[in-house]
Amino acid sequence: MDKYYLAVAYILAGIVGLCVGSFLNVVIYRVPNKMSIAKPNSHCPACNYELRWYDNIPVISYLILGGKCRSCKGHISFRYTAVEIANAVLWVLCVHLFWEKSIALTCIYALVFSVFICIFFIDLEHKLIFDRFQIILLVLGIINIFFDKDYGWLSHIIGAASGFAVFFLVAWVFEKVTGREGLGGGDVKLALVAGLLLGWERLILSLIIATVPAAIIMSIATKGKEGEDREFPFAPFLIIGFSVAILFGTQILNWYLSFLR
Repeated sequence: MDKYYLAVAYILAGIVGLCVGSFLNVVIYRVPNKMSIAKPNSHCPACNYELRWYDNIPVISYLILGGKCRSCKGHISFRYTAVEIANAVLWVLCVHLFWEKSIALTCIYALVFSVFICIFFIDLEHKLIFDRFQIILLVLGIINIFFDKDYGWLSHIIGAASGFAVFFLVAWVFEKVTGREGLGGGDVKLALVAGLLLGWERLILSLIIATVPAAIIMSIATKGKEGEDREFPFAPFLIIGFSVAILFGTQILNWYLSFLR
């Protein structure tokens, strides 16, 4: 019976994850453009053709339509399908890794990943992190404290405090030395809520995962005078680090500590 429930959980996570991913596309497109996420109905941004229900089936509609609008044949970005698939995969991974430990933890992390996806793509395109996403993560982080048995409440509190303190200090020092903004307020708040979600141990791991590739890519991209004043989104790197830490952080830390024993 347990295997039956687990199989059902996998299937539901995949199907519901795809559907939620479709909704996330609405959020990613409309929130930065200050549009309502409820109205109007989904439509083609090029010709305003209102999508029918059969045009909105996650992944399948994209494949059937060949990545084009049914009305004007305009190109539809693959990003929409990528968001749907990414959300479904992450939800299935949550079931695989956390279901037997805690159903509540599974649901919390699934919602966290959906918010992460919104932050990732919005910051990548618009270089903005909206407070509404931070508040959702903050609430999920507080709830998570009561269900996370691997890391005590003190670890989560220290994680939140250290995440905020480190990022605030880095941002302040960078601005004083260079006269330019290095980290935005959104990055600082994101570090705080992520520290609350992860605990300080996994927060350190996630920052290592995020900052090393970010430093390499940004140093290459800003090389030369033309790129000196360019602004680069840091949140996508942080989201990748936080996600890896949630999914595999405990295993990675245990593997590392095994060499010190």
